[in-house]
Amino acid sequence: MLLIPAIDLKDGRCVRLRQGDLADATVFSDDPAAMATQWAEQGARRLHLVDLNGAVAGKPRNGAAIQAIVDAIDEDIPIQIGGGIRDLDTVEYYLDNGIAYVIIGTAAVKDPGFLSDACTAFPGHIIVGLDARDGKVATDGWSKLTRHDVIDLARKFEDYGCESIIYTDIGRDGMLNGVNIEATVRLAQAVRMPVIASGGVASLDDIRALCAAARDGIDGAILGRSLYEGTLDFAQAQALADSLHDPDADDAPAADEPAQ
Repeated sequence: MLLIPAIDLKDGRCVRLRQGDLADATVFSDDPAAMATQWAEQGARRLHLVDLNGAVAGKPRNGAAIQAIVDAIDEDIPIQIGGGIRDLDTVEYYLDNGIAYVIIGTAAVKDPGFLSDACTAFPGHIIVGLDARDGKVATDGWSKLTRHDVIDLARKFEDYGCESIIYTDIGRDGMLNGVNIEATVRLAQAVRMPVIASGGVASLDDIRALCAAARDGIDGAILGRSLYEGTLDFAQAQALADSLHDPDADDAPAADEPAQ
């Protein structure tokens, strides 16, 4: 199970939102590059970046902070990014400048042909982001709720050749009240491509639940507020996930060991 620390960028700073509300942002760092380095030093195998301003504006807005993160990591671990990606030029720019995976969300829903073209032009590098509330997909930085069913769209996009799906339960995001395992498993069982869970991961119990569902197609999870508020220790969580994949792993934390 791949655990991926999230760095959400707003006005050049690392923040976390509650349920995607830009007006409800908590600033955790004025130096996103230093934050990225911290997660890398703790053993992260991938980083998840979101350009929050870009998601609303429809074009990248945190270019300097993103480039600083790429320079700090120096391709030591893969970086995936989403937010405001609406055209192939932006996809190509990111992939040419140190980003490994580009996440297409709103544009995939509004312009499926763009997603298809991106998957064809950049095979293996396109992740589709599906953000939903009560099973219906949201767009434009979660500000608009559509009538599209998340499973129906996922099945459609699967045929395009996406590398994976990031599924975010908006109602759980940033709330620290537990990941929506049931909805995530339903989606993973409905498609063949890997699903990465997002939203609400708060404790080692959530990691255990996700790992138990790995056989259903859940390959990873994005961790945000839980890391920044200290309810989950990244290194400990990844060690637990590894141990549950390999029960004989020596570095597994004790079952009841608390997060640091």
